[in-house]
Amino acid sequence: MNETQYQMDLLKAMNRNLSVRDRMYRMICEVSGGAFLYFEAGKTEIVTIGDWSDYFDVDVADKRDLEKIYEIIDEPFVMQLRELMQLEKSGKESQVLECLTRKKNAWYRFQAKVSYDPRGNYVDKVIGIFNVTKYRLQAEELNYYSFYDVITGLYNRNYFIRLLGEVIQKAKNNGDTVSIMMIDVDDFHKINDGLGMVYGDEMIQQFGAFLKELCDESVFACHLNSDIYCVGIYDPKNKRTVDEIHDAITKRLSNPFLLSGNQVVSITVTIGVAAYPEAAETALDLINCAEIVTLKGKAMGRDSFVRFDQPILKEFMQTLELEAQLKEAVNKHHFELYYQPQYYCGNKKLRGMEALIRWHEAGRAPLSPALFIPLAEKNGEIIPIGNWVLEEAIRQYATWRALFRCHFVLSINISARQFNQDDFVEHLTDVLKKYGVDAYFIELEVTESILIEDFEPICEKLQRLQDMGIRISLDDFGTGFSSLSYLKKLPINTLKIDKSFIDTVLTDSATRIITESIIGMVKSLGFESVAEGVEMEQQYKYLHAIGCDVIQGYYFGKPMTVADIEKILRNQT
Repeated sequence: MNETQYQMDLLKAMNRNLSVRDRMYRMICEVSGGAFLYFEAGKTEIVTIGDWSDYFDVDVADKRDLEKIYEIIDEPFVMQLRELMQLEKSGKESQVLECLTRKKNAWYRFQAKVSYDPRGNYVDKVIGIFNVTKYRLQAEELNYYSFYDVITGLYNRNYFIRLLGEVIQKAKNNGDTVSIMMIDVDDFHKINDGLGMVYGDEMIQQFGAFLKELCDESVFACHLNSDIYCVGIYDPKNKRTVDEIHDAITKRLSNPFLLSGNQVVSITVTIGVAAYPEAAETALDLINCAEIVTLKGKAMGRDSFVRFDQPILKEFMQTLELEAQLKEAVNKHHFELYYQPQYYCGNKKLRGMEALIRWHEAGRAPLSPALFIPLAEKNGEIIPIGNWVLEEAIRQYATWRALFRCHFVLSINISARQFNQDDFVEHLTDVLKKYGVDAYFIELEVTESILIEDFEPICEKLQRLQDMGIRISLDDFGTGFSSLSYLKKLPINTLKIDKSFIDTVLTDSATRIITESIIGMVKSLGFESVAEGVEMEQQYKYLHAIGCDVIQGYYFGKPMTVADIEKILRNQT
């Protein structure tokens, strides 16, 4: 073979290799779902690769054609996009920009990558373009529900409390007053029981929409819980008063609500009013006072309007009596732990169980923690109660491990006040050592309430626990304002989706969208998802279908005594 023939064959082989590599690169670009622009230094030609027609209705073959792209970008983003397209002028190697387009309000992400030779001279660059509309919409929707209630569109509970605290501080500085109206729909359960939850939610939505119309710079409202709303009123010039809001509500309720299917529903409400500084000086205390007088109104009958006044102190005395009983219960350990099992959605195997406290008194049924834990939080008894729960749960866990040789996760609820104790980590460490329990099998459930103050020190403490091997679970997710803004910063392993979402996930499309978005986000962050309050087979099947990891609720098991749990553990071995 002569030299000329050899060179020709070599050139053909090189061309074939280039052709194969070119096809490979184009296929990779097409599979990625993006569109790409390739620029080479010193040339005006532009090579387009990938799903170009899915993104643009124009052809781009020359640098002058870039103006066609700028024309479909929303004006506020054009200048930034021009800078990204000419990134080599800045000497940077990469840059990312998300732009809103005029093409059906789609969001495109532009990613630039520039290469330079060893001397720093620009060689070539690639601009990748990806449609991120779906993710932008999900993020915006999740962010919206960080502040607003799913059903009504009013503020959610936690954000309302934060806002109320700010308004009270303003009133304190200016010598003004702030009033709270707690509005409780009378006999709401009759609507749910008689017509169904769908009609009940629709009525809640309509009344919430009416309250929203009353809001302005001095009036703000929230859907506090189920059939309860809360309205805050602040106006130093007394332009908006409690009586004015009450009159508007009375006038509206004189006419029935027209629901879908021409269903007509008439309601009455019980309203309790408390004012700063007469009744209380903090947001939570003010809401508690409004709740007290609302309960008094309920006891008086339907359609009541009650203001907080000095005679209410008598009721506080009754509360003090309950506090004394609680303190005695703490001293004499009139408590018992029940355990509610948790199961993996996929194989329905036992994942673990949550320890739940009950208060026993002679001659009466065990009291739910919902009845006494808020009081214990308020008076400080939650610290000894929490310490007892922690030690008793771990002691029992050690006993089960010795008896049944089984492995499962033990979840223990930790209150904000308990968690914020200076020696909390040391105390937990001592208890684990005392009973010889591996930290890996213990999961601490904390709520967003621990994040209200001193976020950074709290994160550091959570990280210390996680470094020990302790699992951290964020409980009641979706009910507060801080979840989304802090979630990515928190050292957590598990996220529990609040029961309020599960209750309506089969009947409300907005709830389904949010639930699916939350589970998708949890997976992308590498967390484990737990749905609590699962009571029906349809709920379980839906959660399984959308990728929820673990379920907890009456469908698979209610809170059980130690003896009942041991029956389950025997079947596991």
